[in-house]
Amino acid sequence: MTQQKTIKREFYLEGIGLHSGKRVRIHFVPSGDNRGVVFQRVDKRALPILTNINAISNANFATIIGTNGTSISTTEHLLASLAGLGIDNILIEVDGPEIPIMDGSARVFVEALLKSGIETLKSEKEYVKVSEPVSVREKDRWITLYPYEGLKITFCIDYSHPLIGKQCLSLEINPKTFTDEIAYARTFGFKKDLANFYAMGLAKGGNLENAVVLDDTGVINPDGLRASDEFVRHKMLDLIGDIALLGHPLQGHIVAYKSGHALHHKLIYSLMKEKNRWVYRNASELLHLTQRGPSLTA
Repeated sequence: MTQQKTIKREFYLEGIGLHSGKRVRIHFVPSGDNRGVVFQRVDKRALPILTNINAISNANFATIIGTNGTSISTTEHLLASLAGLGIDNILIEVDGPEIPIMDGSARVFVEALLKSGIETLKSEKEYVKVSEPVSVREKDRWITLYPYEGLKITFCIDYSHPLIGKQCLSLEINPKTFTDEIAYARTFGFKKDLANFYAMGLAKGGNLENAVVLDDTGVINPDGLRASDEFVRHKMLDLIGDIALLGHPLQGHIVAYKSGHALHHKLIYSLMKEKNRWVYRNASELLHLTQRGPSLTA
């Protein structure tokens, strides 16, 4: 994927916000070279929100982006869909405070984006290329980013639940693996935590149609799981959406253990601060360096 991408045709999607419980409509609009992924709250007179590290607002059980006091919540599944398909430029108009949860995964977004069609633009992609490892940790949770030709994610989770336990998955990330292996994995939660969520004003729109819910022994959804390791696949989905907030596609190998939104954000903050550990490279430069052979240094 050397050239920047957008969508061919505009389209709409509508659904319920997981936490707000409000019905929200989204308008997807093609955009030109070097515009980036831009969100616009059309229910308010608000400035556009350019997707990059400066837009990160909060990580309270979801990734929230914003600018000048206006925010949009639960952006991670949509951002992951765009990044997974290699879409660099698009305008997303939202008439509410939260991206709808759809079925709890990225599958509805991916199917709609592919149906719209993906347009190749003239400008080359510009990547954040990792040249030295960067690591962040919080207690027993950690995440490390290593140099790598391409994007690879290795993710492990560990829950004291008989159906989950320890699950690990390692994948090269590209449009095919994202679509086939990751996009379908749904968000999940535990029945015992629902009262606390409700008390905090969260999960107002949650139900068994848009989340996997577990009791003490198993899944209470009538249709069960889409894969036995759907849990770690969904965590990988969230990570892809969160690192999209770099504003450029990433070249590196991410190894994560029990990480979540806040730690993902901490990683990209740390990466941007450590300017000697990464470089910007366009697609032609990366191809030349790959063919030439030596490791990239800053």
